[in-house]
Amino acid sequence: MRRILLAAVVLVALVGVFVVRLVDLQVVRAAELSEEAEGRRSTSVTVYGSRGDIVDRNGIVLADTVMRYDIAVSPKNANAGPITREEPDPQDPSKTVPVDVPLEQSAAELGAVIGLTGEQVQQVIADSLAENAQSDFAYVAKLVDTETYERVKELDIPWVVPWEHPSRYYPNGAVAGNLLGFVGSDGDALAGVELSEDECLAGQDGEYSYLHSLEDWVQIPGTEVVHEQAHDGGTLRLTIDSDLQWMVQRIAEAQVQAVGADWATVTVMEAKTGRLLAVADVPTVDPNAPSATDSGNRGSRAFTAPFEPGSTFKALTAASVIDAGKADPVSQIIAPYRYLPPNGANVNDSSFHGDEPLTLTGVLIESSNTGMSQFGERLSDQERYDDMLAFGLGERTEVGFPGEEPGDLHGGPEGWDNQTKYATMFGQGLTTTAVQIASVYQTIANGGVRMPVRLVDGCGDETPAQSSGTPVISASAAQQTSAMLERVYLEGWLADKWEIPGYRVAAKTGTAQVPDGNGGYLSGYLVSVSGFAPADDPQFVVSVSIMNPVKMNSSAASAPVFQQVMSQVLKKYRTVPSGAAAPELPATW
Repeated sequence: MRRILLAAVVLVALVGVFVVRLVDLQVVRAAELSEEAEGRRSTSVTVYGSRGDIVDRNGIVLADTVMRYDIAVSPKNANAGPITREEPDPQDPSKTVPVDVPLEQSAAELGAVIGLTGEQVQQVIADSLAENAQSDFAYVAKLVDTETYERVKELDIPWVVPWEHPSRYYPNGAVAGNLLGFVGSDGDALAGVELSEDECLAGQDGEYSYLHSLEDWVQIPGTEVVHEQAHDGGTLRLTIDSDLQWMVQRIAEAQVQAVGADWATVTVMEAKTGRLLAVADVPTVDPNAPSATDSGNRGSRAFTAPFEPGSTFKALTAASVIDAGKADPVSQIIAPYRYLPPNGANVNDSSFHGDEPLTLTGVLIESSNTGMSQFGERLSDQERYDDMLAFGLGERTEVGFPGEEPGDLHGGPEGWDNQTKYATMFGQGLTTTAVQIASVYQTIANGGVRMPVRLVDGCGDETPAQSSGTPVISASAAQQTSAMLERVYLEGWLADKWEIPGYRVAAKTGTAQVPDGNGGYLSGYLVSVSGFAPADDPQFVVSVSIMNPVKMNSSAASAPVFQQVMSQVLKKYRTVPSGAAAPELPATW
């Protein structure tokens, strides 16, 4: 009887222990244990929102997103022992037998596909386990292509998991690479419109999680939970014509090689809208492989490299003087080789000559510094400075390109010494960018109305409000300046180098020193041409700048580029030829 009672007591005690344990597991610690169990077999996955496309004015894709794949492994499962694989039976090829595949073999097979050695794959696994003995995730490769992804899947290694990862691709290579910019391997925008328009282009990543088996990391059906939906970025529409951009880049590159120049920029702008049709930089970058290009050539010097514009700036001074009623195209001065104003400045022309009786038109044709100084001093410094600002100088353009420079007007009249007062009349003592000079000529071509410079036409279905522009000079002053620039085109020393049959053209050359950033100048010169056509109904502005053309260190190096590019633009857009001859204006008196 005592034995039965003792057994009953022991039994009750054991049952009590089990009940207490059961209550502890299912009631007291249920939530904690459930969370721990789920954490051990739950995996969170990022769903990438695709970056938006960049297209040109005709909808041609310049940048898009292609699918790439990140290859990850589960270190703890890789280290758990050999995997079993079915292979043909040596005794009976019609049958299969299970074969154990050790980690060394699996790692070698994976490494051969993704470009690593087996030892390197094992090292990734070992390093991850050294940090966390239960490590369930480590990358062995990122952004592999679809072919590599398929080969990894064919290996059927259970502890290897590929993840989709959208990546950037530029189907036209280096065409407009200077403007597009590029993104890093992590998808972050680093340069160009990729960076400046990131708010439009960037996608929003999402996230989901699922439960997987502990043994082989296989997803358990029906356990997927979406925590945040992914959203793709918008389509960015540029004003650029990719076909024209390609052609302009080719023309500029050929001339850079022909004259041994350091670099060149060519800007093509619509005269009536300010929209940029092409902005070529040579050398330039292929955004598919930016590291293959020197860092100094990965952006757009047309926006980021200010220079003294030289004689192309004389058109602005002439327009300001005419607009103020202080001169007209036939106003007369005597232009000496050296001009010594009362304030002590010393102004020279580029080559020696005797006193020349020139009109304002003749001053532009001969590109006389001394002549332009005599016309420019008819305005106060403040009047000229105000006009410079109105033409868009001294501040960044509306484009907002990454790294864009505003140019330097040296603080205006208060910052000008006696020499700078006169130097700024003929394009020295101040700096501008190539796009700013194109905008100056756009203003003259557009009847004196400056249009905001535009590189972006909109994001997605959104279209920015169109500006009516800002009047800078009178329509009469613009027309008179245009007529003088036509005489420069017809009578200047490069008349036979830039002729475009059938069209009236207004243009001006320039040769300028380039600041070295330390108060001095670089050894080479920047030679340029800016102009527009048809002059009787301006449609397009072309501005060319070539740095240090050692084989032809004058504007003669840039004139052929202007001629070829303008000819191509007029032809491409089927521009109606001019119907009347340019107005006659005397150069001398």
